[in-house]
Amino acid sequence: MSINMEEESSQIESNGFDNSRSMADFGATKISWEIPEHEKYYRTRRWYIIAATVSLILLIFSFFTSNFLFAVIVIIAAFVLILRDGQEPNKINFSLTDEGVILGKKFYDYDVFKNFSIVYKPNLEIKNLYFEFKNPVHPRLSIPLLNMNPLPIRDNLLKYLAEDLERTDQPLSEALAKLFKL
Repeated sequence: MSINMEEESSQIESNGFDNSRSMADFGATKISWEIPEHEKYYRTRRWYIIAATVSLILLIFSFFTSNFLFAVIVIIAAFVLILRDGQEPNKINFSLTDEGVILGKKFYDYDVFKNFSIVYKPNLEIKNLYFEFKNPVHPRLSIPLLNMNPLPIRDNLLKYLAEDLERTDQPLSEALAKLFKL
């Protein structure tokens, strides 16, 4: 699943680099695959009833405490969940190159990453590649491995980044999102 170099060349956004660079300037693609933009969960009717009930309780609480901004946030969150649930996630290209990582139309140089880790537990349906940024404000980058073999990916990344061997499970935020199907 290789990226079409000509189509993407003028559309890549480089983080901290000249946007006029072509795809070839980002190095030779070593490994590439398509990933969904976000994980789509199957939600039962019961899930929607519970979500609506929790939303209603939060709205009532916000009106009793005169916290109208919280009410607006609850309404927007519910609206986003409903809109997002009605559509399939877009497929985006992910590539490891000599120079860095290409995710969709963004390029990340290996210099911006602190380390990487691979959590691969197929029995628990956890197969993810994580990149930690040096900048602590920037959130972690989580890439699903899908059906990719993690060994060549690990071997390739070890040439450029340190591996975080202490991470053996998915982050709590991802585990909770999976549990609550968000």
